[in-house]
Amino acid sequence: MREDMSSILADVFSVLDIETSCLEEKNKRDHFTQLVGACMFFVPDVVLKERLDPETLETLGLIKQAQQFNQKIVKIKTKLFYKQQKFNLLREENEGYAKLVTELGQDLSGSVTSHLMLESIKSLIGCFNLDPNRVLDIILEVYECRSDQDEFFLPLIKSYMCEPQTLCHILGFKFKFHQEPNGETPTSLYHVAAALLQHNLIELEDLYVHLLPLDSTIMEEHKSEILEAKQIARKLTMVVVPSEKSEDKEKEREKEEEKSEKPPDNQKLGLLEALLRIGDWNHAQSIMNQMPPFYATSHKAIALALCQLLHLTVEPLYRRAGVPKGAKGGVLRVHWSKRAPQPAESFEDLRREAFSMMGYLGPHMAHDPILFAKVVRLGKGFMKEDTLLSCFLSIADQVLLPSLSLMECNACMSEELWGLFKLFPYQHRYRLYGQWKNETYSSHPLLVKVKAQTIDRAKYIMKRLTKENVKPSGRQIGKLSHSNPTILFDYILSQIQWYDNLITPVVDSLKYLTSLNYDVLAYCIIEALANPEKEKMKHDDTTISSWLQSLASLCGAVFRKYPIELAGLLQYVTNQLKAGKSFDLLILKEVVQKMAGIEITDEMTLEQLEAMTGGEQLKAEGGYFGQIRNTKKSSQRLKEALLEHELALPLCLLMAQQRNGVVFSEGGEKHLKLVGKLYDQCHDTLVQFGGFLASNLSTEDYIKRVPPVDVLCNQFHTPHDAAFFLSRPMYAHQILSKYDELKKAEKGNRQQQKVHKYVAACEYVMAPVHEAVVSLHLPKVWDDLRPQFYATFWSLTMYDLAVPHGAYDREVCKLKAQIKAIDENPEMPLNKKKKEKERCTALQDKLLEEEKKQLEHVQRVLHRLKLEKDNWLLAKSTKNETITKFLQLCVFPRCVFSAIDAVFCARFVELVHQQKTTNFCTLLCYDRVFSDIIYTVASCTENEARRYGRFLCCMLETVTRWHSDRAIYEKECGNYPGFLTIFRATGFDGGNKADQLDYENFRHVVHKWHYKLTKASVHCLETGEYTHIRNILIVLTKILPCYPKVLNLGQALECRVHKICQEEKERRPDLYALAMGYSGQLKGRKVHMVPENEFHHKEPPVRSTTPANLQNGPGGASKPPASASGTGRSEEGVAEDADKSKDKPHGTVKPAGKTNNAASKVPTSNGNGAPNSTKAVKEKEDKEKSGKEKKEKKEKTPGGTPEVKATGRGEKQKEERPGKEEKARDTKEKTPKVDKEKVKKEEKMAREDKSKTGDFKSSDKESSKERDIAKANSKGEKISAAGSLKSPVPRSESAESERGLMCLSLNPHQHYANHSTATQSKSKEREVDKKESEKHRERKEDKDRKDRKRDYSNNDREMSQEVKRRKDENGTGESEANSCHTLLCCILKESRHDKEKSDKKEKRDSTGPKDVKKQYPLVA
Repeated sequence: MREDMSSILADVFSVLDIETSCLEEKNKRDHFTQLVGACMFFVPDVVLKERLDPETLETLGLIKQAQQFNQKIVKIKTKLFYKQQKFNLLREENEGYAKLVTELGQDLSGSVTSHLMLESIKSLIGCFNLDPNRVLDIILEVYECRSDQDEFFLPLIKSYMCEPQTLCHILGFKFKFHQEPNGETPTSLYHVAAALLQHNLIELEDLYVHLLPLDSTIMEEHKSEILEAKQIARKLTMVVVPSEKSEDKEKEREKEEEKSEKPPDNQKLGLLEALLRIGDWNHAQSIMNQMPPFYATSHKAIALALCQLLHLTVEPLYRRAGVPKGAKGGVLRVHWSKRAPQPAESFEDLRREAFSMMGYLGPHMAHDPILFAKVVRLGKGFMKEDTLLSCFLSIADQVLLPSLSLMECNACMSEELWGLFKLFPYQHRYRLYGQWKNETYSSHPLLVKVKAQTIDRAKYIMKRLTKENVKPSGRQIGKLSHSNPTILFDYILSQIQWYDNLITPVVDSLKYLTSLNYDVLAYCIIEALANPEKEKMKHDDTTISSWLQSLASLCGAVFRKYPIELAGLLQYVTNQLKAGKSFDLLILKEVVQKMAGIEITDEMTLEQLEAMTGGEQLKAEGGYFGQIRNTKKSSQRLKEALLEHELALPLCLLMAQQRNGVVFSEGGEKHLKLVGKLYDQCHDTLVQFGGFLASNLSTEDYIKRVPPVDVLCNQFHTPHDAAFFLSRPMYAHQILSKYDELKKAEKGNRQQQKVHKYVAACEYVMAPVHEAVVSLHLPKVWDDLRPQFYATFWSLTMYDLAVPHGAYDREVCKLKAQIKAIDENPEMPLNKKKKEKERCTALQDKLLEEEKKQLEHVQRVLHRLKLEKDNWLLAKSTKNETITKFLQLCVFPRCVFSAIDAVFCARFVELVHQQKTTNFCTLLCYDRVFSDIIYTVASCTENEARRYGRFLCCMLETVTRWHSDRAIYEKECGNYPGFLTIFRATGFDGGNKADQLDYENFRHVVHKWHYKLTKASVHCLETGEYTHIRNILIVLTKILPCYPKVLNLGQALECRVHKICQEEKERRPDLYALAMGYSGQLKGRKVHMVPENEFHHKEPPVRSTTPANLQNGPGGASKPPASASGTGRSEEGVAEDADKSKDKPHGTVKPAGKTNNAASKVPTSNGNGAPNSTKAVKEKEDKEKSGKEKKEKKEKTPGGTPEVKATGRGEKQKEERPGKEEKARDTKEKTPKVDKEKVKKEEKMAREDKSKTGDFKSSDKESSKERDIAKANSKGEKISAAGSLKSPVPRSESAESERGLMCLSLNPHQHYANHSTATQSKSKEREVDKKESEKHRERKEDKDRKDRKRDYSNNDREMSQEVKRRKDENGTGESEANSCHTLLCCILKESRHDKEKSDKKEKRDSTGPKDVKKQYPLVA
């Protein structure tokens, strides 16, 4: 039987007892009692009494009465549990408690242990019947007094205490006791609680509820602090009256005093501090998580405690990896418990707890600069091992930068931090600066106040910043920037955007900044530039905003003066270009200009332009407005930034592509003026940037980065001019390298050997280029131009063509003058004198050496060109087509690329002429350049117009030099193939003096060019279009040294420009300024102008058949150029001149009828000698006959007004024209003196008629023969004023005229008609007589050709009506049109009767289509 059977049975009986007591059947209850009674012999009574119900026990007889038994149980329980014998007072057992205190207060340094002490305490409790809870309270009191004995008391409490809740309640009562209004909790109590928490003797949740204040109170306090900080910030930014400001300051002072008088007793923060002091990070972290961010660490004591904990954590790792070389520092003695965070031995250990501690510390690491420096140095060491990058970036964002904001003027910490930041890529740094500036300051009320105070202080400094107090103000800016650079620079930049005069003093005052501050400044500038809320255009949408210009100027000055990293700024510009935005190229332009000293301006003086054609040293000394002496370091920094980040080529390509993007992508909705400015800015920056790369990159770097020209054009879609601009320095480098290599390979000092080696080097380098350029244009192009010629033109520069000896001499003279001034300066110290003199002498030697080097180079290049010239032009088509391709593909694109290129194009044309290049017609080339500049001028931007004007000026300089002296002309043009007027099929050019254009005819041609320039200029000025007027004024200003030279042309220009001044004074001030500037300069040049008869030889007045209205004024120039045009141009040149002569205005105005009569009587000069008497008599008879016919026609003409008469005469003149033109062709001679007198009488009558009509300024508006009479009846005819010039016919009319004049085209096998004046040589007179005899025989065949003549005359009449109709639409008067038409008809008749019928058919078939081609291609 089991031992516990009785207990089991008792339990079973207890259950049955409960069950049976609930049953209604008594028999079952009785059975239960009988069963229990039967089992009582082996179940003790005591067990049954313990388990069974009192009623059951009474039934079994174990107790007498159940009621009495229940009462007895209640009394016993009350006595045991609820009756207190003592009140736990010390005085009740004073001896026992005294002994307890004595035991606990004894010296613990001996052999006393917590175990022995516990036994003693138990004895005292048992002996004196002490209350255990009271004993525990006394133990805690003694521990609080002896808080340094943690190792003794903590094991004692742990072994004594049975329930943690009891201990927690006792501590809670202690904390509650100190929560009185003026109570202060002792730090020892915090320490005891922290120690008990650290050893897990109590739970933080149980103790936390006993502490004050409540968490809700803490949150409200935090919010009130933020609101208060924002109010303070708002007050600082508001404009406040001084009296109110003082009152506010007093209130703030009172509030601060109240706070300092009654510091709140925050038990939670006190416990937190104690936990941090003993290293219990886990419990401290739990408490801080209950509070708002950085609320706990905003209290200095807690921040310092956490800093101390961090010191101990990072100390071992800092000693191993963070201490800089040569630094000495005291090692911290660590009193560390096993329960505290383990010290970090590696960077991975920092991840455990150190980084989270720093995160909780936040900006309040500012309280411990030493810890700040340690963390930064650890960051440097970590960057060497390249791990945990994201962790350190977070620490920099959340801890280091905010802490720097709270440090007051600690430049050392700023530099220390830069030592870490400079190891990061600029992308990471700028992200950190952006968060620091835009997010960090709003995260804490203290930082909000700091931001407001920084702005207030910045305002104070900037208000007082001037050029005079830069130094003291700079120191103040430096102090402020050490802590809060983002806020300070943001305010400074906002001021600079408004006031650009602050740029210079601000830049000078930034010299006290730290390296970190400079980097932050770069970020702030980029952020200001990228501000999406700022418009980069002014409200008129025609100019770039001034704030952007100010920031760009600041960029250039700051980045040049101070060592700031450029990568971010350059990448920003690149990204903007990728996005198709070109505004920010202004920044790159300023940076390159300031840092490299390379200026791009079209306002260069001639001396500067000449200096720019020399070597690098000459460019630096004389080519720029500013001094470039001190840009070596800054240009090196710029170069390194470009190469390091691989931005050199991308920037070039993006700028080259963006030029067209400005027009076609960006400029859709922009004002045309703004589009032009953006295009110029993009182009100028490309030229400037390319020049910087060419002069600063080494040969290897440049060649490695710039791809071949065909790759640039075909793969990167770079325009051809930009592609060759980028490739040009590469070819020059390669040629020189190969040349040096050949010189070293074969030693030879003879000049001839050097030249041959240079030519071989050129062939070696340029041969692949010749093959590459073939793919740039259609195969048809290479029928006339050789790829070699094309590549030579685009690869050479002015440095290769001529040596600017004058510029070298000027700079050498300046240096000599400087040396002399240094010697004569008594105030300069001797050592400085010596240094300056040495510098000047060395520079002088460099210039002389450079001049010598360039001279040798130019000689080699010219020799190379001389060898190549015969293979340049193939001329498989006409010479006109060759010149067209040359101008279209070479000259026009390059002459507007830069000022130097404009000069180069003019000089290259002259060089090609001087080299006597085969198949190159110099005369035709110049004629195509000068004849019609309207289209080119209209398609230029403002800067391109300046360059185009410079190009025209250089071309005119050459022409003017040849025009000035017969000897010069004979020497430089006399026997040159470029001035041939007859092109033979054999290809033989030269050798025949009769084929050359003589000097006097050349003067006529030059006069024609001047006239053409005048006509084009007047047309542009009359259009009213802004671009036309602006560009032509710019071009005219540029060519002023060489044009106008003729007095009447100058007067015509002056009149029209004066009108522009009057019209544009109020409407468009910029045009008014240009016009006024040009007008003033033009008046100054009047003394250099000459009358027309001095500029070129005109026929004597006695022999002249030209009416007065064709001699005086610019219109008078139409005749000699028409005479000489056949000598200076190819097939369609004559036809176009004849067509364009219709537009030439007339100086003296007559009624239309008389003008027509006079014009119909007068044939144009065709180069014949003096007429004989027989011809004169015949001509007189013809004129009398025509006069009678006119009288008869006049009587039939309706209307009596001069206008109607003029109309009638015009009609008669058209009908009589075939006969008159035949007579004019037969005679080919000058009008006798009698007829001249008739012409004068007609002029007098015209002046009388003009005085009657009184309208001098409007143009005629008549069109066809059918409308003449109707309009004559309704309104008077308007007559053009004397001296005015009309606009030329539109392009479509010119093309129409060319199609109508197909019969004038000549075969290449035929020579041009050689028109000349009365000053011809005798050989030409004989030739003319021979032609006259041939024409006399032709007159006998008039009857046979009568029908054909009638057809021609009808065609002519129809053509003249069409021309007049079109000129009526363009506002051209009938008198002008009729006279010019008469001139045209004369030329037509001459040309027709010079050829046989068969020749005419062949000529129309062979050359007809060529006349349709436009003469002047637009600039590509």
